[in-house]
Amino acid sequence: MRCPFCGNGDTQVKDSRPTEDSAAIRRRRFCPACNSRFTTFERVQLRDLVIVKKDGQRSAFDRDKLARSIRIACRKRPVDEDSIERIVNGIQRRLESSGDTEINSKAVGELVMEGLRGLDPVAYVRFASVYRNFREAKDFEDFVETLGGPAD
Repeated sequence: MRCPFCGNGDTQVKDSRPTEDSAAIRRRRFCPACNSRFTTFERVQLRDLVIVKKDGQRSAFDRDKLARSIRIACRKRPVDEDSIERIVNGIQRRLESSGDTEINSKAVGELVMEGLRGLDPVAYVRFASVYRNFREAKDFEDFVETLGGPAD
């Protein structure tokens, strides 16, 4: 592993342990060249996933992009980082175990909505408003009515 501070290619692992959900290995590393310490995470990747977008464009599955979009929906909400990580890990596991290497972006969006619905209703509506491209207040009202809550 290359040191992110000085670029030295010979770093040493000082400590390794599984993350709380055991989905990754957390490693504390030390660079003997600049005496810096840093953390890396190692995750199992079962297969390379490709996301097929609405316009047919294909791109590699980006776990960080998925986590970022969920964090944006949860911004200023009482949602801890571990809950977001659990949703991301669950989605990634489901996609990898589906057996398909090419996954429709719509399927990913639905999995995110499913995860957010159980986590935080405001984050769920925020994500849905972007994902389903709400244009007017009426779109929000109609969507909130499907949740079983009042629209006002």
